[in-house]
Amino acid sequence: MSYTATFTNRNYRNVWKEYGYDEELINRKVENTWKLLFDSSHPETQIYFPVGDDLGYMLDTGNDDVRTEGMSYGMMMAVQMDDQDIFDRLWKWSMTYMYMEEGENAGYFAWSCAPDGSKNAYGPAPDGEEYFALALFFASHRWGDGTGIYQYSKHAKDLLHRCIHKGENNDGYPMWNPENKLIKFVPSVEFSDPSYHLPHFYELFALWSYEEDRNFWKEAAIASRQYIAKSAHPITGLAPEYAFYDGSPNHIRGFGHFFSDSYRVACNIGLDYEWFQDNACPVVVAEKIQAFFADKDPEDYRRYKIDGEPFDEKALHPVGLIAANAMASLATSGDNAKKAVDLFWNTPVRTGKRRYYDNCLYFFSLLALSGRFKIWFPS
Repeated sequence: MSYTATFTNRNYRNVWKEYGYDEELINRKVENTWKLLFDSSHPETQIYFPVGDDLGYMLDTGNDDVRTEGMSYGMMMAVQMDDQDIFDRLWKWSMTYMYMEEGENAGYFAWSCAPDGSKNAYGPAPDGEEYFALALFFASHRWGDGTGIYQYSKHAKDLLHRCIHKGENNDGYPMWNPENKLIKFVPSVEFSDPSYHLPHFYELFALWSYEEDRNFWKEAAIASRQYIAKSAHPITGLAPEYAFYDGSPNHIRGFGHFFSDSYRVACNIGLDYEWFQDNACPVVVAEKIQAFFADKDPEDYRRYKIDGEPFDEKALHPVGLIAANAMASLATSGDNAKKAVDLFWNTPVRTGKRRYYDNCLYFFSLLALSGRFKIWFPS
């Protein structure tokens, strides 16, 4: 099936406008937020930092490190905002400091580096690789391929090929389990993170990856939509941060509960439905999540067991949770959907030490709800 004819000229929903918000104010909010995160004149909210003439990084301000998560997120934001300079700076920083050329993880990216570029770890986190790949495809389609590391589409295809074939020659581990087509938490383990599952990305990988890999990605999209539904609690819709392949929570090191990683599940359902409107998209999970939080005060957001039982521990990233629940409204309707959107509109970007993760989800939600988180097809 080719999506090109259907989607290249489509209109993306502007959920804010549908709920009565002024289009000029919406656009201004997107542009102003971009500046708050990416402009050095806003140090209380800035998370992107240019380095020299041609490098830049996204800083995890809470942990004072640079992560593949943030770098790939920043690249996706930059391509959506048509800023090739920032995109190329982030990509060159990633290739200069994060790319690993030896060992069992050769061909992947070190998930954490210090701001000076030194590696904090020599292992990858697959959520970074999948965002790198789609951001590179979009860059190729929007701006065209350059040479070397800026031959975007080749690097995307090569990276995806490694992600599913690595280990076949006893050279490490793949990022997706080859039998069940589910993404792993890290390549060397056999469990997952529900928030890593991006079936809408895999649909596009199935169009643009190397031909021999395309069927894998189509199957991965199907498997991930099913997995998101399986890993979500049947009443609350809440997913754990880590889960086994059968969807049950993996409580290793306390990660079997609904906490920071889990927020992205709502985002992913919303964007998947907006992009593809596949009947298998687990919209009901998003509806349950919004219903669970509809009567809760953001000042009292907590860590939760997936059945909804709260812990004493407060949420580390309440603004990110507000943003994620609003982004789910791309797939939902009714009072809870509108309440989530209105709450997000009236929530400012986060300042201070913990701002990085919150504001990444904040900007993605802003883009998505304003119809500016788009699929970029080849011209």
